[in-house]
Amino acid sequence: MSRTNFDELLDAGCHFGHLKRKWNPAMAPYIFMERNGIHIIDLHKTVVKIDEAAAALKQVAKSGKKILFVATKKQAKQVVADKASEASMPYVTERWAGGMLTNFPTIRKAIKKMALIDKLSNDGTYDNLSKREKLQVSRQRAKLEKNLGSIADMTRLPAALFVIDVTKEAIAVKEAKRLGIPVFGIVDTNSNPNEVDFVIPANDDATKSVDVILSALFGAIKEGLEERKVEKEESEASEGAEKKERKRAAKKTAKSEAAAEEGKAEE
Repeated sequence: MSRTNFDELLDAGCHFGHLKRKWNPAMAPYIFMERNGIHIIDLHKTVVKIDEAAAALKQVAKSGKKILFVATKKQAKQVVADKASEASMPYVTERWAGGMLTNFPTIRKAIKKMALIDKLSNDGTYDNLSKREKLQVSRQRAKLEKNLGSIADMTRLPAALFVIDVTKEAIAVKEAKRLGIPVFGIVDTNSNPNEVDFVIPANDDATKSVDVILSALFGAIKEGLEERKVEKEESEASEGAEKKERKRAAKKTAKSEAAAEEGKAEE
């Protein structure tokens, strides 16, 4: 069964594209018609594409890897931040720092610096600093938190990248492509779908549209995480049972050997 349906997407305004003069010809397969100079997106195709993307994202989550969500446009910031935080996934809603993927070791250093500032603040090392120095440190910490706080838990490159606006997040998409990271994205009629591995043709400018699509995708991600948790528990339980069985067998063997030794001694 589909994770979304035509009516749900229609109510959210997912079908509204851009003005005809702003269109990207590569989006032609996903355009249903033109009305009052505005392209209308074929929502039947959107439903299918959401299901494809959801299935792939579920597998990524189930494997225990991270998906990086990027949405620096005002309409999508809060939605992405809320949903990604719930699923413990990294996200970027402020400016995309060039090299965030291609120069990842440097980004990790900045994140470690942030952790170091926290550590030194907590153990009282900074109490000896002057007022001015303390202010400089706190400003530096605030700047790092703003730009990198949401990816602090990302210890390695993500297994997938999800962008809300392919055109606006062009640098992020290029970096992912260069590193061979699969790209998922909501693609409007003014964007190029060829840049994205998993295209979701829909309106990327309306908060409601983004919310409906992300709700369906995060539902799949949470399912993947839940399945991983269950499998882990089952494997741990079976390992525990095996250990007990081995101990029991070892005791049995030891007892039978001891009995055999006693028998020999009596003879």
